[in-house]
Amino acid sequence: MSQVRTRFAPSPTGFIHLGNIRSALYPWAFARANNGVFILRIEDTDEERSSQAAVDVILEGMQWLGLNHDEGPFYQMQRMDRYKEVVRQMLDQGLVYPCYMSSAELDALRERQMAAKEKPRYDGTWRPEPGKTLPPVPAGVKPVLRFKNPQGGSVVWDDKVKGRIEISNDELDDLVIARPAAADSDEIIGTPTYNFCVVVDDMDMGITHVIRGDDHVNNTPRQINILRALGQEPPIYAHLPTVLNEQGEKMSKRHGAKPVTQYRDEGYLADAIVNYLARLGWSHGDDEIFSRAQLIEWFNLDHLGRSASQFDEAKLRWVAQQHMKTAADAMLAGLVRGQFAARGVSLPAALDDGRLAAMCALFKDRCSTTVELADWLGMYVADVIPPAQELAEKLTDAVKPAVAAFARRLADAAWEAPAINQALKDTLAEFKLKMPQLAIPVRLLVCGRAQTPSVDAVLALFERSVVLARLAA
Repeated sequence: MSQVRTRFAPSPTGFIHLGNIRSALYPWAFARANNGVFILRIEDTDEERSSQAAVDVILEGMQWLGLNHDEGPFYQMQRMDRYKEVVRQMLDQGLVYPCYMSSAELDALRERQMAAKEKPRYDGTWRPEPGKTLPPVPAGVKPVLRFKNPQGGSVVWDDKVKGRIEISNDELDDLVIARPAAADSDEIIGTPTYNFCVVVDDMDMGITHVIRGDDHVNNTPRQINILRALGQEPPIYAHLPTVLNEQGEKMSKRHGAKPVTQYRDEGYLADAIVNYLARLGWSHGDDEIFSRAQLIEWFNLDHLGRSASQFDEAKLRWVAQQHMKTAADAMLAGLVRGQFAARGVSLPAALDDGRLAAMCALFKDRCSTTVELADWLGMYVADVIPPAQELAEKLTDAVKPAVAAFARRLADAAWEAPAINQALKDTLAEFKLKMPQLAIPVRLLVCGRAQTPSVDAVLALFERSVVLARLAA
């Protein structure tokens, strides 16, 4: 087989969400798994709805997720001359013809067909055939250009997800491949249409595998027929089932889907999103948690699911938590610095990368995102305010002398977890207390919350002066 060449071809008509970006992940993973080429193509022919802001989210989202492309991005609007060149070739070869049927005539035709309980479709009025007399060309009307779809027979392909698909050519009418040219133009070719541009792009870019959403299944037989008319064999197709939201509706911006970059801003690790997305329609045995390298090693088209997958926020958070647990502490420290910067919080000068990484190591098991991790580490960065009622319940008159004694021991102890732990034990023994009776009020005073990892490990990462000041308060 020739080198694998895949593509992701989004339309920048809305912010790209997780359901969309899965259609980038699979062709990217397949190309990487086969030492192939992954191409990014922006299908921006819908000029009214396309926006640069949507393009930016596509590029930012893919960069954040590490779905790096090898070629592109190519923009269809910058390739119009090439599309028109191919249309001219097809006109010269008799594969395309001008159609002067007006919109009103088309509407009337459809109404007649529907009244007769027939499938609405263009009836070939302007299709040239041997011995056929065409209607007179109306004055001052610019035609659309239609592709002469084969008559009789079927279009057949073995879809890597849906299996064998066969569509009768008699079900397909002659597709418009170019809109009318401007009235004041000498050109017969107007703007080429989406379905035609896709075919030329896939042909020119040597695409071997088209992995895309199953909303494109109806386009596929038309695209195959145009490719074959151009002397090309079609690529291998894999049409992915829809991603549903938690309510069971197709995931979309209208139904509450978030731009993929919002997950970055919410502190999810890119590898966690890649892992979660990969499992929304593909599997490797029972493996739920895997690295990017494992995904590339395992990925193929044989284990794509045939049923729609449903997004589950709780499952995403669980996957994210597993990735947080194994993430490199130094990497997390850099991301947490970014979270504090986004909040306008300046970190103390004493909080160097080593200490910040150690803090991340201590707290990351409790977190799904770096936003949550930054929330935990806030106690090291700014003053805390213990919950008044909880503090009143736990810091009783009987416990206050023990807290003061613990503070005195800390003032002289070596500033490391084992020595802090010993000071804690000595204080418990002196006042005949159980661990929670002292540890909880200490946590409340120093950390602002009753639950934390081991008290000695948490306190050792503070500056001694901060701990003593908060206990004294």
